[in-house]
Amino acid sequence: MNEREAVAHLLRRATFGPTAEEVDAAERDGFARTLDRLIGPDGPDRGAAATPAPVLGPDPAAQLDRGATREQRQQANQQRREQATRLLDWWLERMIAAEHQLTEKLLFFWHGHWATSVQKVRSAGMMSTQLETLRRLGLGPLPPLVDAMVRDPALIRWLDGQRNTRQAPNENLARELMELFTLGIGDAYSEADVREGARALTGWTIDRSGQARFEPRRHDPGPKTILGVTAAFDARSYARLLAERPETSRFVAGRLWFRFAGPHVPPPDGLAGADTAATLRRMFTAPDFARTRDTLVKQPVEWLVGATRQLGIRPSALSENRRRQLVTGLSALEQVPLRPPSVGGWPSGTAWLTTSSAQARLRAADHLAAAAAPAVLSRLAAAPRDGRPDALARLLVVDRWSERTRAVLAPLAGEPRRLIIAGLVSPEYTVS
Repeated sequence: MNEREAVAHLLRRATFGPTAEEVDAAERDGFARTLDRLIGPDGPDRGAAATPAPVLGPDPAAQLDRGATREQRQQANQQRREQATRLLDWWLERMIAAEHQLTEKLLFFWHGHWATSVQKVRSAGMMSTQLETLRRLGLGPLPPLVDAMVRDPALIRWLDGQRNTRQAPNENLARELMELFTLGIGDAYSEADVREGARALTGWTIDRSGQARFEPRRHDPGPKTILGVTAAFDARSYARLLAERPETSRFVAGRLWFRFAGPHVPPPDGLAGADTAATLRRMFTAPDFARTRDTLVKQPVEWLVGATRQLGIRPSALSENRRRQLVTGLSALEQVPLRPPSVGGWPSGTAWLTTSSAQARLRAADHLAAAAAPAVLSRLAAAPRDGRPDALARLLVVDRWSERTRAVLAPLAGEPRRLIIAGLVSPEYTVS
């Protein structure tokens, strides 16, 4: 790869979707400086500052007393749904507007890793708190992140941690904490470790304000033996034990490689660093990272947010109907932030390349092309007719079209919107 192709590959993976201007700047700066800027950006994120988080207010259902009528409960649930919609709209806007793109994309990675759904949590406030925790700690070492997450109200409710008491231990959170969040599936732990881990997590509840609170009378203070270590473990010491295991750093590093580099090239040895920032640096500078180009199927959120950035679309400037079309498109593609289908998160790879997803992507591409900024359409239309496929490749940061795709694009050169639609659903754009 030449320098431009190398930085374009980096930006396609480390951001939701670079603009041509961002690739131009990265080419001038070079790969090393671009990576430094992605991992440790200078100054505040002006794009994020322009999209402040919504003030959601208290949980409407938590304000009801036991004597609330059926109508009052229905109204509270409707208000809950409206709060969740406001949070989703804000996060999508921030994904698009953020200048610190790697920070935002890493947050989406952690959201899929610690997969928690508002549909069971039923509190936009708790989900917002969890996102802020993941954003604040996501680039750092694992122990503080795991420590914070075992006491996160949304995760506790999602995995029934509030039902975990010394009299009736509930193993859901302990099991997923080991299997999906830290150690990974395998022989690193036993069923006995899960049972003892559940005892360590006892005592945490969620109050009416949505805060996690420790109740000593519900906690099992006795000694537990976990992973061969015997101590009076509680949630924090249990989290530290898991986070400091070498299996955890290897597992999380492997998950980062899987999501940012793809499944077709094995992760290099020694990928895990002292913190997530160091792991990302090792990943993006690994010789094998260049080999992952054109192998990773974009997740629907990556596809839609990237296209929105490249087409100059800002959802907040759109009509309500246009904004809802974006979310409807993600729903049809079966990946809506805040709503992972299970604790295992979303699928990956060819799972996104079904007949139904192709049809949904085509409909979403139609909506995106219709909402494209006039300046973007003007630049595309200003190119010579036979040069418009190449102008589209620059706009969408595609290195090159295959002859087959070019043959599809060429007849559409006189219709910029249809040309954009075809580019967005092309194999070269769908696979990064």
